[in-house]
Amino acid sequence: MERLVEIGRTFVQAMRDRNGLASVDEMYAENAQSIEAVVPPVRQFRITKGRDAIKAKREDWLKTHEIQTLTADGPFVHPPNRFGVRFNAEVVQKDTGQRMNLSEIAIYSVEDGKIVLEEFFMLPK
Repeated sequence: MERLVEIGRTFVQAMRDRNGLASVDEMYAENAQSIEAVVPPVRQFRITKGRDAIKAKREDWLKTHEIQTLTADGPFVHPPNRFGVRFNAEVVQKDTGQRMNLSEIAIYSVEDGKIVLEEFFMLPK
């Protein structure tokens, strides 16, 4: 469990430091998957497969959104191989100027010291 806690804490700190994009290469397995709660407005699919695709998804999101505030609480561990993080953010859509408050939970599955799956759960309006 100690290794799981260490991975979770490192991940959460990267999010708090706004180094989430940079941490993908280090923390995610090459074959990792990311599953959104719903199909995001700018994408046509919920599931992103592969570390490079996950990184590209985050880059695309950062191109269209400006993060005003971000909190990441956790990790909430679930041995032997999962941890959760609660995210709250205030963001601005760059093209419209619309402010949004986002609140979600993400569950991360770990194998061989790398994140292999992330699943996002949204707070309904």
